[in-house]
Amino acid sequence: MWRTCPVPRSCSTASRKWLTPSGSARIGGDEYGLRVRFRDFDRNAVTDIKNIDIPSPLGPHLPLYQIARIGDGKGPVETTREDQERKVAVKGDTFGRDMGSIIRDIQEKVARIRMPDGCFVKFGGRYQDMREAFSSLGWALVIAIPLVYMIMAAQFESLLTPFVFMVTVPLAFIGVVFGLLAFGKTLSVPSVMGILILTGIVVNSAIVMIDYVNRLQKKGIAFAEAIVEGAAVRIRPIMITAIARIVGMLPMALSQPEGAELRLPTAAAVASGLLFSTFLTLFIIPIVYSMVNKASCKSPIPFPLP
Repeated sequence: MWRTCPVPRSCSTASRKWLTPSGSARIGGDEYGLRVRFRDFDRNAVTDIKNIDIPSPLGPHLPLYQIARIGDGKGPVETTREDQERKVAVKGDTFGRDMGSIIRDIQEKVARIRMPDGCFVKFGGRYQDMREAFSSLGWALVIAIPLVYMIMAAQFESLLTPFVFMVTVPLAFIGVVFGLLAFGKTLSVPSVMGILILTGIVVNSAIVMIDYVNRLQKKGIAFAEAIVEGAAVRIRPIMITAIARIVGMLPMALSQPEGAELRLPTAAAVASGLLFSTFLTLFIIPIVYSMVNKASCKSPIPFPLP
């Protein structure tokens, strides 16, 4: 079993006598801490430090200069620790650039520095918060997509039809990329929140179209005719709904009040994702649904000749 050396502890106890908390005083409802210290001429010289009495385990007191070497030097004014390890915090702020590119440049510079043994560099603050938020939103997106699929599979009592609806999600991602580039924004936590919102609303256009196609088929209309008529009839409500949503996002995307940098990426992602997915839905969804319908039928579906 290791035994702790009593000398550092004794030195620490003796040094506290130079500035010792001695209680508190309450004046007018406010509480103030009281400290007692030696007089100036008892603590201003190096010899005063050398002559500090250090109690020994055997009983008698020894002067500090007999057990320690005293000299001038530089040291930290304050020692901070994290996870029981000493740390030195270097703080900064961003200006004119996104945090991701700044951190990459810093990492390249730090990689060239030869660190002493036992020392390492860790990036925290807002960068760590951003990484944790990305991780949480990423898992939320991974969970949201299967949930949307399962809900539609239960509603339409089919495993293939919801797959057609989910095709609109990657179509929306294409619009998000172009929208962020157009507004000069990068992928951030607000923009990922916009992507998460898109996951639940971009499938509505496909649902409106495919539901009408299924109704026409139940009336005895051939699949090829039903899908052409369904796309033509439902284009108007699909466009009106999408335009209403996009116009509703424009004030958030174009306004520049205080805090707009947090709302603009979300609005840009949602508006651009809706714009692209709506137009692509009118062409891609009928093609994908035709392919799925052919794969699920035992015999090929005759397409009417013009």
